[in-house]
Amino acid sequence: MTSAPPLVPSRFDLDASVATRADIYAVLKQAGRFALLDGIAYFGAEDLTSIGWKEIRADDWWAADHIPGRPLFPGVLMTEAAAQLASWDYVRRTPGFAGFLGFAGLNDTRFRGIVEPGVRMVWISRQVRVRGRMFIYEVQGFVGDDRVYETEVIGTIL
Repeated sequence: MTSAPPLVPSRFDLDASVATRADIYAVLKQAGRFALLDGIAYFGAEDLTSIGWKEIRADDWWAADHIPGRPLFPGVLMTEAAAQLASWDYVRRTPGFAGFLGFAGLNDTRFRGIVEPGVRMVWISRQVRVRGRMFIYEVQGFVGDDRVYETEVIGTIL
């Protein structure tokens, strides 16, 4: 896992989305509470990078219970959002793809800061490798330009 982000979130207009929530979940199979991304702000055809975001709100379904009195966005949901961004990017780069993507694993996951309601969390994904039915993406999560999360997502075609 690289220690430097592939891109810095503040370089982009995160309000000028290239894909809305509806666009994302017309492609991905997650729904309801597990449709985590609110938008895609960037899709880089040449740099193999995408940027997705989510508004972290005090009235989100997880906030009352994780942690009562001090809601913290769960790391497992950071990871799910990272996997969703990587999956969306993979589908976008694979013309005619109509299959189903599954989560195959993680490498080098680190939580580097806390995420509390009232912020926008941004994930930056970069395609690392596609081989046969498997793909690997490096994903980093930010609040502002502060990196709070990083992982390597392994996905597979099921």
